[in-house]
Parts: sequence; structure tokens; C-alpha cells
Amino acid sequence: MANRSSTRIAAASLALAAISLQQSSAFITPSSSSRVTSTKLNVVGEQASSIGPAQALRKLKETLPQIDWLAEGDGSPSNKIDIPDHVAHVLAQPEAPKREAENEARTEKIRSRAKQASEDAMALRGMLTGDDDTKAWWRTQRSVSEGGRTVTKDDPLTVLVAGGGIAGLVVASACHAKGMKVALFEQASSYAPYGGPIQIQSNALRALQQINPTIFEELVAAGTCTADRVSGLKIGYRKGNKLAGLYDAGDWLVRFDTVGPALEAGLPATVVVDRPVIQQILVKHGFPEGTVRIKSRIDQFEDLGKGQGVAVTLEDGTKAYADVLVGADGIWSQVRKNLHGLEAGAGGFAASGAAGGAIDDKEARKLARDTVEIAAKADRRFSGFTCYAALAPHRASNIENVSYQILLGEKKYFVSTDGGGERQQWFALIREPAGGVDPEPTPEDPHPKLTRLRKEFACTGSGDDDENVWDPFALELINASSEDDIKRRDLYDGAPLLTTLDPQRLLSPWAKGPVALCGDAAHPMMPNLGQGGCQSTEDGYRLVEELSKVEHTRDVPWALGGYSRVRVIRTAIIQGFAQLGSDLLVDFDLMMTLPLLGPFFLTMTQLSMPFILRYLYTPSF
Repeated sequence: MANRSSTRIAAASLALAAISLQQSSAFITPSSSSRVTSTKLNVVGEQASSIGPAQALRKLKETLPQIDWLAEGDGSPSNKIDIPDHVAHVLAQPEAPKREAENEARTEKIRSRAKQASEDAMALRGMLTGDDDTKAWWRTQRSVSEGGRTVTKDDPLTVLVAGGGIAGLVVASACHAKGMKVALFEQASSYAPYGGPIQIQSNALRALQQINPTIFEELVAAGTCTADRVSGLKIGYRKGNKLAGLYDAGDWLVRFDTVGPALEAGLPATVVVDRPVIQQILVKHGFPEGTVRIKSRIDQFEDLGKGQGVAVTLEDGTKAYADVLVGADGIWSQVRKNLHGLEAGAGGFAASGAAGGAIDDKEARKLARDTVEIAAKADRRFSGFTCYAALAPHRASNIENVSYQILLGEKKYFVSTDGGGERQQWFALIREPAGGVDPEPTPEDPHPKLTRLRKEFACTGSGDDDENVWDPFALELINASSEDDIKRRDLYDGAPLLTTLDPQRLLSPWAKGPVALCGDAAHPMMPNLGQGGCQSTEDGYRLVEELSKVEHTRDVPWALGGYSRVRVIRTAIIQGFAQLGSDLLVDFDLMMTLPLLGPFFLTMTQLSMPFILRYLYTPSF
């Protein structure tokens, strides 16, 4: 136990240092020279660029003579092995999950389950409609005397949840499990699942297991284990030299397993589950039918004060009343806008959660431009990357050995993960200003997104525009995807630490009165660690655990404040890790060509991964 605590302390210390680096912009910042007022795409935005030590190193490198023979030769054969000895040793442990090879029966089972879940969602099964809507408990404002009321089993806390994504569904499930009365409002006009599968990592599985064992069991049964193979970082194209290390395209830079830290903490192994299946399981097993109401965007709320709860007004004028309001409405949260007094326009339509499924390419183009302005008003950070994503119905060439990998490059990187059912979820992150959009299809180029991506990750001839010839695995997945399935969005996140001196927010970072935030509304993060949904799940567990201790409604603000104080440090550490990991890619080429620095960087990354995973995979949060 002492050893486990010491590794978590080490990981936390490393993370806090990373956050300090990130917050002070020691290496990465939007520079004044990179501000764009007009481009060929007619967009505005900022692009991350090098300053400080990284800028000095880049200038030094440019002044040094380039010696061709240093870059000649082949990469090490050891870097071409998928599963090295240290990973094989962990995977061979008796407690570790054993890889079950892909087969036709399992592929059909996973794909048909996802299809059925999507159809159920579109058919509004389990949603609040008709007469049940007009008679809903939250429509009536109950008479509560000044000072509040006693909370009992027969007269429990009442909770309104804004947002029908993973965060909102987990909060609603946790509330119901604790005997609270709960209603969930989703802004989308149809509860349409979007996107590909989600990795439910070990820490999130433990939270769900504690909330509702049936939900946990259903998710594990529906999922595909990804902890039974190797994960890691690869070089996208040939890079390096004899002094810093030579690497061929597709060579491994860092390899690790995720099951070892999970076993140490006594946690279940990570699984990947289709997003609509997750939603279906939570709606079916988490709370009663009629809990979720669609076409219901919260516009504003009023703290009634003195233990009397909160009054909510929806955009259509409908009123709702409860003891507690939880804002789980995404990065552009309307609840957050009102809670923190942000200016008009800081709450936008979220292209995420349940809402994402209702957005077509035309709407996405408009949102890309609008989001630049929304982000400035909402105090959100543009990461410097736009992201293309798709779920390719394709059996990957390395599927039996590799579950997750990143192909790294100077101005872009390509992420892929096993989606189960002989499918691969992939993300192409390209560094460019915010607000960009792809050309509309034409007879000459009916597939503009595919056209661009095939150029960005070219694996033949002279390669991409920088003459880098990429490992063919990226195009293997891109070419297995259709134009319509590829979605594009700019990536935004938030500052890991509070950027305010407001005493109330320092004491209660994500809560005020009977209102609290969770998930992306509280701590949006880059996708590098795959912890966005996992941290939202932890939020839901901890928030409701604190609320379950309330015996009188006057104590609700203290419970919500306690929740946010407990969660803010852990999420800030993980958010900082994700930001730093993404931002360092701006200067990735430096790491791979400078003597001493490149090998040191890779060695430290390899050594730090077990500590980072041990911090992520904690059984208590």
C-alpha cells in the first residue's frame, strides 16, 4: 500500500510540474505572429507556435551544418517489434485478460448491437414524451418554507441534469441509485448517438461498478477488451540521425501496457464500447423510463436561496423546479455561462454528447466559424489542432498485437484504437488555425476530406507537403472510411488550474448554491489520454456521493462545494498531462533530431508511463 501511494505521489508531482509548465507557456503559446485575420479558407484563429527554450533550440538547429551521412542507415530492429519483453511479461500474468482473436460471430454481435442501440435512440425509446411530459414532477413548484426542508427516503432530494451525454447519464444513474428523484434535459432534437466507440478505462469502470453493478456488468459484456495488447507511440515517417537515434516510418518510440497498473490497483481491464450502446445501457438500467426529455435546452436558472432549491427556465419557456441543478452540458455549457456570469454568447450548441449526432456537414461548417467567437467569450483554449475522425469498418493489419497507437509527426499526428467488431476508430490531428472548413464537394472533387487526408498522410512518392513519406497504416484506415463518415472539428479545452481570484470560486470551483458543473462543462481536456469521459464518470460518482450525505436542503451548497474541491486537483493534473502531451508535438521534430535531447525525451516518456497510468487508475476518487 505504501509503495502504491508513493507512485501516485510521484505521478501527481510530475503532473503538477507539467501543469506549471503549461500554465506559464514555457514552450507553447499562441504567438502574435501566428494570429490569422484571413486565410484561403477565410477563417480566423490562432495557431500554437514555439517560444522560449524551444524557439532557441530551433534557431540553433537551423544554424548548424547539416551532415547527410548522419541520417543514413536503418532504424533499430528492436523498434519494429510490437510486443517487447516487458509488455509480454505483464500480459502473460495469470490475472491478465487473454486476447480472443477476432471472429465473424463476435464481429456480427458487436456491430448489430450498436445498430440496434442507435435505432432505439432514434425511436425515443425510454424518453419522456406525451402525457407523461405534461405531468412530470419537476413542472410543479413545491412550497418549501424559508430555510429548506428535511430530506428523507420518502421525500428525497430532487435533481435536474442538463446534458444527455455520458456525464449527464452517469449523474442521473447515480442519483437514482441513491434514491433521489432525477430528470435529465437534453438539448438535441433527437437523441441521436454520434461518433465511434469510447474507451471506458479501468478507473471509470470502477466508478460505474460502485454506482450500479448491473451497468458495469452490461458494459463489460458489451465491450471489447483493449488491455490485452500493446499501446504506444510510433514515428510517422523516417526521422532522426546517428547521434539522436534513427527511426524508420512506423518504428515504435514508446510501448506500454495498460493492464499492469489496473491489476496493481485491483481494477477491471479497460474495454471499448460503442457510444450508442453505452447510452442504451445507462438509459435502460440507470433510471426509470421518462427520465430523459429531449428538445430541452436550459436557458437560465434562479437560485431560490435558503434551501428552497432552484428554478430553471428552458429555451421554450418551460419551467422546472428541483433542489439541485447539475450542468453536464458540455464544453460550451449554458449552465456554466450563467453560473460564472460569462458574457452573452458564451454558451453554444455542443457538437458533442447526444447533440453531435444531429449535426450534418453544413451545420458543422457554420459551427466551426461560430465556435471561434464562442470560445473567446467562454474562456476556452484553442489547442492549435483541428481533428478529423471516423470509425472505419476494417480489420486492422496489426489488430492482434496492437490496441492503441499514435503515429507522430511534426505538424500532425494520427491516432487509432481498436473499436471492436473489426473496426478502427481513428483521429487525424492537424495543426492549423481555428475555424477552418473543408471545401464543399464538387464534381471534380466529390470527396474533399478524403482528398486532403490522403495528401497529409501520403505514403508513396515524395510524401506530404514537407516531403515526409508516412507509414502506410494511416492511409490503410483513412481509405477504409467513407467521406460521409469522416467528421471534423477544432479541439478546445480549458485551463487546468483556476484563472480567477474570486474567493467564492476558489472555495467552490465548480459550484455555487444549489448548482454544480461536471464533465466537459467543468474541465474539458484534450483526447490524448482518453480520459475525458472517464473523468466525467468519476465526477458523477463523487458528486452524488456528496449529495447522498445531505439530510437537509440547506446543506446542498456545502455538499456541492465539497465535491468540486475534491475533484478539481485530480482533474487539473490529468487535464495538464493531456495538454502538455498535445502541445509538445509542436516541437516534436526537435526531440527526434537533437543529440541527447531526443533519447532523453523518449526515455523519460517510457519511464513515466507506468507512473501516469498508476495515477489514472486509482480505485478512489
